[in-house]
Amino acid sequence: MTIDDTLATRAPRTPSTPPAPPTPKEPAGKVGGGLFDPKQLLKSLPDAVRKLHPRVMVKSPVMFVVLIGSLVTTALAVTNPGAWFGWVITAWLWLTVVFANLAEAVAEGRGKAQADTLRKAKTDTVARRLLADGSSEESVPGTDLRIGDLVVCEAGDIIPGDGDVVEGVASVDESAITGESAPVIRESGGDRSAVTGGTKVLSDRIVIKITTKPGETFIDRMINLVEGAARQKTPNEIALNILLASLTVVFLLAVVTLKPFAIYAGADKQTSMIVLTALLVCLIPTTIGALLSAIGIAGMDRLVQRNVLAMSGRAVEAAGDVSTLLLDKTGTITLGNRQAAEFVPVRGTTAAEVADAAQLSSLADETPEGRSIVVLAKEKYGLRERHQGELAGAEWVPFTAQTRMSGVDVDGRKVRKGATGSVLTWVTERGGTVADDASDLSYKISESGGTPLLVAVEDIGPDGRTSARVVGVIHLKDVVKEGMRERFDELRRMGIKTVMITGDNPLTAKAIAEEAGVDDFLAEATPEDKMALIKREQAGGKLVAMTGDGTNDAPALAQADVGVAMNTGTSAAKEAGNMVDLDSNPTKLIEIVEIGKQLLITRGALTTFSIANDVAKYFAIIPAMFAVAYPQLDALNIMRLTSPESAILSAVIFNALIIIALVPLALKGVRYKPTSADKMLRRNLGIYGLGGLIAPFIGIKLIDLLLSLLPGL
Repeated sequence: MTIDDTLATRAPRTPSTPPAPPTPKEPAGKVGGGLFDPKQLLKSLPDAVRKLHPRVMVKSPVMFVVLIGSLVTTALAVTNPGAWFGWVITAWLWLTVVFANLAEAVAEGRGKAQADTLRKAKTDTVARRLLADGSSEESVPGTDLRIGDLVVCEAGDIIPGDGDVVEGVASVDESAITGESAPVIRESGGDRSAVTGGTKVLSDRIVIKITTKPGETFIDRMINLVEGAARQKTPNEIALNILLASLTVVFLLAVVTLKPFAIYAGADKQTSMIVLTALLVCLIPTTIGALLSAIGIAGMDRLVQRNVLAMSGRAVEAAGDVSTLLLDKTGTITLGNRQAAEFVPVRGTTAAEVADAAQLSSLADETPEGRSIVVLAKEKYGLRERHQGELAGAEWVPFTAQTRMSGVDVDGRKVRKGATGSVLTWVTERGGTVADDASDLSYKISESGGTPLLVAVEDIGPDGRTSARVVGVIHLKDVVKEGMRERFDELRRMGIKTVMITGDNPLTAKAIAEEAGVDDFLAEATPEDKMALIKREQAGGKLVAMTGDGTNDAPALAQADVGVAMNTGTSAAKEAGNMVDLDSNPTKLIEIVEIGKQLLITRGALTTFSIANDVAKYFAIIPAMFAVAYPQLDALNIMRLTSPESAILSAVIFNALIIIALVPLALKGVRYKPTSADKMLRRNLGIYGLGGLIAPFIGIKLIDLLLSLLPGL
């Protein structure tokens, strides 16, 4: 039996780190200060006033009605300047609108401060564009570059535009966009070829193929996103706005019909237009109407704080509803680079012979796995570390993704090391033999979660004839990251299914999946397999999230509901995904899901609170309006408010103050704990539903007591 490990020797990848702690490093443009930093409030106040324009206010039907009500009461107060009650009601209605705009302005202001820092990083550069002959250069402004142009960058140069490295390798400073001071390696080929305009080359020379138009670079998109200019309302926001608009229409009709009843009952004085306007504003769901936009902006801002850029609010929402999570094994679940752990000889050979052949054949393998084989042979078997230059006349066979083998031909001897299927094919093509226990050894290594590599030699046998044979197996070991099982248990409590994707054979994949604690796995995965899996899950009504960094991941990233592309990846991957992780940490997908759920929970909790706290306002305003005509209604005055004027004014003041009081919660988000949907619903109903009923009774009564101290009430 043979085990064909399709990724026995993979191209080098950047090792990933475990999930970041709750307080991540400061990304570029990160703004300090608390949620109510006085400086930020002062800067946001003019924006809040500018948002009073009807064209802006009409986007929020609830607050637009409040604006119209404020204009109506202002006109009525002007026509009756001696009525202090009308002026006070008018003032608090205007404050209600301003407070609502201030919530959105503060959320946007934090993004604008980040954008200002990013603009400083965006500099106009002179590019060294290669001419058609491939050797001559010309200096052109970076703004003149077009898609497909080739530019040269050397140490000290600012990269003039987004693109992919097509030649060379260099160290690049990307702190302008990631906030990370440590340089990164960018090289041609593989999944670490993408570079971003505005970053700086620190060493060596690279040739870059431009992939974006001027004005559409990654930094340009970052600026638009963090400013909120590119933020569109999500489907859930639109649906909720429709619901709020419907409730507003219902309450508007109800309030309009109160006037005829009041005239008939002789309570016309108590139901003036100012009082009816105050009643309407208190009854419609102004709290959630005021905070809805701020909640969405803050959700994207929380992602930015974790160095993740969401290309749309829809992606953040989708992350909260994800039910299937696709995770690449290498670098996400495991530490990234498999290490050689053991040389296992077949019958008739020794471990020392396998170590010698393995080391020799790995000198032309520059992958981390290949280097680990050289190190193991030196440290465990005392073999002197050799170099390619020492072997005169040697013909080296470097590792490639196509052959999945490396080796050397020297002194009439050929040595090969690589994936089991590739090595077995090489041996059989030369009429060689495979030891009976080679397949058994490979099977046992795969079953234990390791990756087997075969080592074979072709030399002159005792009979003087050339023969090829397998001499042993190299055990490559994957190390599952610490704490991954706990993270997957957490996701399971959220109701999210986890699927590990790997190019390993099914036995190896199964062992790693069991050790890590994922729900399912996809072995020997090709880009087509990933696409098929995503479509199959989506056909079942599930939302799917996945990460990727290579061009071959682009179709699956585009198909997934949440596609998180690594910043180190190719331009194709970043274009296909709807999120980009600037830290290139695949495990951050788990945090993204949590942020998405927190966004949805925050919106639901504050909607529940907003609708619930309207109940207390009934008990404040209705008795004040009709108790004169219908004394029996005084029984509804359970808060025992001082006077009708005080009752109405207390409700209006509370309605305005509760908006500003809830802004920190809207920006920070409701605390999320992994639990079942039923428990989460009961918890939120208990806290925000019951709290929404009780808080207004307490708040309105306290305001009434303060107002009672004023003369004339």
